[in-house]
Amino acid sequence: MSASSNFDKVGIIGLGLMGHGICQVTAASGNHSSVVAFESRRESLERGKKRIESSIQRMVSKGKITEKNANLTLQSITFTTDVSKLSNVDLIVEAVIENMELKRDWYQKLSDICKPETVFASNTSSLSITELAETSKRPNQFLGLHFFNPVQMMKLVEVIYTKHTDTEVFDKAYNWVNSIGKVAVKCGDTPGFIVNRLLVPSLMQAMLMVDRADASVKDIDLSLKLGAGHPMGPLHLADYIGLDTCYYIVNGWTEKFPDEPSFVIPECLKAKVQAGNFGRKTGKGFYEWNGEKRGEPVN
Repeated sequence: MSASSNFDKVGIIGLGLMGHGICQVTAASGNHSSVVAFESRRESLERGKKRIESSIQRMVSKGKITEKNANLTLQSITFTTDVSKLSNVDLIVEAVIENMELKRDWYQKLSDICKPETVFASNTSSLSITELAETSKRPNQFLGLHFFNPVQMMKLVEVIYTKHTDTEVFDKAYNWVNSIGKVAVKCGDTPGFIVNRLLVPSLMQAMLMVDRADASVKDIDLSLKLGAGHPMGPLHLADYIGLDTCYYIVNGWTEKFPDEPSFVIPECLKAKVQAGNFGRKTGKGFYEWNGEKRGEPVN
């Protein structure tokens, strides 16, 4: 396997929030990769396809791509609910929901379906790449490719290696990320990788300040914006990500790494998640929300 060669055929499993974007940027990259886009249910497949089509048409209307390139992008994608269509892809990027058992099941299936040289990559943001790799029956050909939302706009991809990952496999995946117009960074299999390992504990610290009544939600966010140059404050960002997502990530870490002092669940986060107030997606979190528009802090 040449580290500089391209993955000619890429399979994407899951066309949800992340998967449809990964599918689109791969197909639109101009590196001549064809894409097999898989969803197990027809309605999920159609929903993902419509997301891609809508995103591409917005780019055409804004003059970012030509109608010709839009058509070429869509023509390079095969949408399917037939898992056997993944049998001869060179790279699998799995983007199903953050559930370890579900992902493990998928890799057990894929190990039997895909050709022996297929490389497996998970887009997980918080689960152990090593544990998934050891389920796959090909741990030396397994790594993490963590894209960021929205995939079409965010440039970074964390490329995560384990103690099993073959160096040539890693290098080829790293080069492929750069070939689709993203910026690759290298990271070992640490909880949260680079971004979330630094970001999530910082969000929890902001929430602990709320728990202690050290400062108001508004003033915490304003301070990080104006004092540290952040585009949005930590509580605003937590609402935007989804408080349920934040809770899921840090809860998993606290269970797996109980002695790590930076992994802690604030009481205000527990209360909001238990009440079903997840932030932007539910209309209320640390702030009131009207669609994408943030309102006033919740008292």
